[in-house]
Amino acid sequence: MVLLIVEVFAVLSLKKVPFKMTWEETIAFIRTKPEYQDLVTKAYFHEDLEFNINNFGKSKEFEETLAIIKEYAPDANSILDIGCGNGISSINFALKEYQVTAVEPDSSTTVGAGAIRTMKARLNLNNIKVYEAFAEDIKFEDNSFDIVYVRQAVHHSNDLNKFIGECLRVLKPGGLLFTIRDHVIFNESDKKWFLKSHPLQKYYGGENAYTSLQYRTAMTRAGGIIEKELKYYDSIINYFPETQQSLDRKVEEEEKRIRKKLADKLGFIGATGFMFHIYKMMFNFHPLNEEKIPGRMYSYIVLKQ
Repeated sequence: MVLLIVEVFAVLSLKKVPFKMTWEETIAFIRTKPEYQDLVTKAYFHEDLEFNINNFGKSKEFEETLAIIKEYAPDANSILDIGCGNGISSINFALKEYQVTAVEPDSSTTVGAGAIRTMKARLNLNNIKVYEAFAEDIKFEDNSFDIVYVRQAVHHSNDLNKFIGECLRVLKPGGLLFTIRDHVIFNESDKKWFLKSHPLQKYYGGENAYTSLQYRTAMTRAGGIIEKELKYYDSIINYFPETQQSLDRKVEEEEKRIRKKLADKLGFIGATGFMFHIYKMMFNFHPLNEEKIPGRMYSYIVLKQ
């Protein structure tokens, strides 16, 4: 019966009926479709919650996340994880013995706070608390946490300035705000391209994105000092599940394409390294161009003044 309802929602959405599935219904739906199975695995949407947690815990993204936390907050004990979905990060932080406070507005046992509570009980974790709230409405006291960690959630904010303001309000002075994998756009046209390209937007309609300037302005206005803005290709945190090896292949393929193009137009002279060097300088050639990635993701390392 549930699958039938989900299928009906899918058909209606494709007909552009002006309502969407919920996020939970969307994930339940794509789990049934072969064409989405790679996304389900790589985005940690599998029905098996423990499978998701184990996969995330072993990922290069989480490995790099821990390295950055150790660099910028080596003595941290408490982590507030905001917008934490099914708990892949919250549970893994708890397994690393941090004191974790998980905040997620969705109550479901599939993609929300219910899933975190399920895994907390299953793994017998006493160092994690779970709350259901939007970031803009958290009620914690000022200066409460060593780290505020937000993975793929800031771009969903109803009020960007309030979202970031609350993150920094509850952070201790000198504490680390670490926002992970938020979609960045350059302009409204770029945003339309991103929304059209997103594989799940047509079902639940909940995607959003801001410009780099909007993110940075909100952070500095709230009293944050931006230590680093990690653009898409700056860190595996952003481009994971791609690997350095896959990026190296892309660079090699793009350079081969340009060299062939020059050789076809200019003959043996065009095939020389000198002409390729001139081409790169004249056209500001970057084989890895984030402008070709719709809604490319950025991460921000921010310290509270």
